[in-house]
Amino acid sequence: MITLKEALTKSKEELAEIKTEIEKLARESELNAYIGFESSGEGVPILIKDNIQVTDWPVTSGSKILQGYIAPYDATAITNLKKNGMMAFGRANMDEFAMGSTTESSYYGITKNPHDLNRVPGGSSGGSAAAVAGGIAIAALGSDTGGSIRQPAAYCGCVGFKPTYGMVSRYGLAAYASSLDQIGPITQNVEDAAILYDAISGHDPKDSTSAEHERVSIAANLDGNRKLRIAVIDNYIEAASEAIQKAYAETVKALESAGHTIVHKNMQNTKYDIATYYIVATAEAATNLARFDGVRYGRRAEGSNLSELYYNTRSEGFGEEVKRRILLGNFVLSSGYYDAYYLKAQKVRHLIRDEFGAIFDDVDLILSPVAPSVAPIIGSIHDPLDMYKSDMYTIAINLAGLPALSLPVGKDEETGMPIGLQLIGRAFDEQKVFDGAYSLEQTINYKN
Repeated sequence: MITLKEALTKSKEELAEIKTEIEKLARESELNAYIGFESSGEGVPILIKDNIQVTDWPVTSGSKILQGYIAPYDATAITNLKKNGMMAFGRANMDEFAMGSTTESSYYGITKNPHDLNRVPGGSSGGSAAAVAGGIAIAALGSDTGGSIRQPAAYCGCVGFKPTYGMVSRYGLAAYASSLDQIGPITQNVEDAAILYDAISGHDPKDSTSAEHERVSIAANLDGNRKLRIAVIDNYIEAASEAIQKAYAETVKALESAGHTIVHKNMQNTKYDIATYYIVATAEAATNLARFDGVRYGRRAEGSNLSELYYNTRSEGFGEEVKRRILLGNFVLSSGYYDAYYLKAQKVRHLIRDEFGAIFDDVDLILSPVAPSVAPIIGSIHDPLDMYKSDMYTIAINLAGLPALSLPVGKDEETGMPIGLQLIGRAFDEQKVFDGAYSLEQTINYKN
């Protein structure tokens, strides 16, 4: 597949041929990465996750409850794409309301990993990652609440970037957890990720959480020769599989060979990450998803009165994982439990952020696994807790609002599946994240 950088140099006629070829390949593909082939505007075609508004397109967040809903406006990220020579082209499959790590909870069925059709592509942006890795999308937009861009990118062997919270507008993104969600790029390489991030980022007065931060082109200043101090968290990889630990050790050596300084650190609050994240995220989800009641949006069930209409619509419209998280969110916000759970989780969230801050006082970046294993077999995760644990390396970054980029560094010798690691930076220091990733990409020279 042609890269984003190359595509931006093509004529309208050449891009029209590329779009036709993408649609043909996508329809013939077994991946189930696309759920629609809508087209909006002119320019380089970018695949869009099914929770980002595009005018006159269906947007359903992979859910039955939003069937029939048509977006009345463009998300700011889509508006920015169009200003920068790109266009929205095609809907990507996803876990329902971005709640999942495998893209198995989608109303449209399971997306498959292009490296092994028996394995999941990760989630919740699994359709976006599978399409890019499978050569049926030049690049894609996903959203990351607790690793939903970085984890599928790692499972599928492509690049995924989660920006600093506030650097990409959330206006037009279906809210899962408002203090954690961020739109970001999934691409074939680091430079393409920088180009796409540049296109969609910037302050937006329509989004009250948008950061008024100086905006400088990352792609124009990309420097793979920059020497950085990179922390490795010695006690952070103990829960990872042998294959992940081996890839991590080899990557550390590669960074040293590229001239970067490796600094050994420990983190003490990692055991609280999962509990803190799932309390905060589900509490916000329960509040955000209260709006889907059968009256204002999408599908409406039968009911003899208003209460019955609400009950039937939500019971029939939401999948099991979404119901589970709504119930958990309402529980931690309920009278008698708010202080014991939600308030305490917010305090621990500050501890997690402070611990990252202390490490960044001494280093430029942190190297971390993205997931504790390679992509699992479809249907192999039966216990929801096991799925939640697969987010153990990504969720703290969202809690702290930091930028992080996942890139492939090798393959598991036993399964042949891609292994991705992530570089984490301090807030609003996207340039160092991209520079470090660009250097690592050039050093390792990973091939799909």
